[in-house]
Amino acid sequence: MTGWIFLQASLSNTSVAAPQSAAEPSPAALAGRLDGVTDLDTITAFAIALGLGLLIGLQRERSTDRLGGIRTFPLIGLFGALTAQLAQVFSTPWLLLAGFLCMTMLILLGNLERLRGESESSGITTEITALLMYLLGIFLVSGDKMLAVALGGTIAILLHLKPSMHRFAKTLPEKDLRAIMQFALISLIILPVLPNQTFGPYGVLNPFKIWLLVVLIVGIALGGYAAYKLAGARAGTLLSGIIGGLISSTATTVSYARRARENPAISDLASLVILIASTTILVRMLVEIAVVAPAIVLKFVPPLAALLVVSIIICALGYRFVGQREYQMPEHGNPAELGPALIFGGLYALVLVAIAAAREYFGSSGIYVVALISGFTDVDAITLSTANLANQGTLQIDTAWRSMIIATLSNMVFKVGAAGILGGRQLFSRVLVLFIVPFIAGLAVVFFWPAG
Repeated sequence: MTGWIFLQASLSNTSVAAPQSAAEPSPAALAGRLDGVTDLDTITAFAIALGLGLLIGLQRERSTDRLGGIRTFPLIGLFGALTAQLAQVFSTPWLLLAGFLCMTMLILLGNLERLRGESESSGITTEITALLMYLLGIFLVSGDKMLAVALGGTIAILLHLKPSMHRFAKTLPEKDLRAIMQFALISLIILPVLPNQTFGPYGVLNPFKIWLLVVLIVGIALGGYAAYKLAGARAGTLLSGIIGGLISSTATTVSYARRARENPAISDLASLVILIASTTILVRMLVEIAVVAPAIVLKFVPPLAALLVVSIIICALGYRFVGQREYQMPEHGNPAELGPALIFGGLYALVLVAIAAAREYFGSSGIYVVALISGFTDVDAITLSTANLANQGTLQIDTAWRSMIIATLSNMVFKVGAAGILGGRQLFSRVLVLFIVPFIAGLAVVFFWPAG
């Protein structure tokens, strides 16, 4: 089916128009058409077809399926390119379909023994690759050469990684497979069906855009979860904090606070991990701003970077004194669960409405109150909402980044309180000492940073 769609696209891209009459072209007309056949662009297309065929053929030469190898695949690529070139020169796009049918017949003839049951089946990878190679040859002549090269390289890599990919698929735990499938549900099934128009009070609720940002946040968390799985359950303090910040800094705080209560001896390490996870939030914020407001992201960088630099310095000092140690990381949950995604989507929508109402009735001060309250539980919602509004020109950039920092400071207060309640007095004192300098720096940025 994919091959047929690709073939139709190639047919539609044939650049030479069909003849105006059914009369046979004269020899002089044919000579005129052939004048442009050997131009540099055509030579380049044939050279790339040869190169991609050699690359893919080299990989297939090492496989047990010997339908084609290092000689066959370059020939297939050249056959596709030549067919496309002739179809253009003689205004006969049906040649492309004829070539595709010829390739199909040749593959069937090459598999007669397998079709008769006289040899064991080894899959159809080589057959599909041969058809793709033919279509790539066509696309090199009538389509985008850079895209064809990228597709050819991707095919070669996929073929080469067969053992690793099979091993990965067979050893993937059920929990991780569920995370991948749930992310597919969130991003590929739910997102496309949501209406892309505004609803609700103040005209700020767009289901498609709200869920798109849910996909972004879940994707970042899923990336952190993948890093956690690759790093293993045992990791150093620095990596533990970074991964925890990518997945969920709040969940990281709760996990390490509980561990510190069970084992007060790790309070120093736990407090540093919590600080590093909170510092990672600032990096997440910059990434989120770059996604939703790329045109103005540089205007957010200076104040946020100032707070980030201070936090990194405190992390470095803490790391210097605590030292790098290896210990068991807490088990992280699946970040792609539908329930938390719905909760974040609801929270983000609530923040959007609250900001719109606060701006109408109280001005900037009302937005800061919303940021202060929402920051206790989540910084992403206020970051995405204010960055989006600033990108639309309905909120001043200074108000947007100040709201983000206020939410970050509010989140710091929440983490200090959670550390004290869940982790005990010793962890509370450690986290308070580590957070006080970044907190003061954040206040200084909010009150004294010059307006842009």
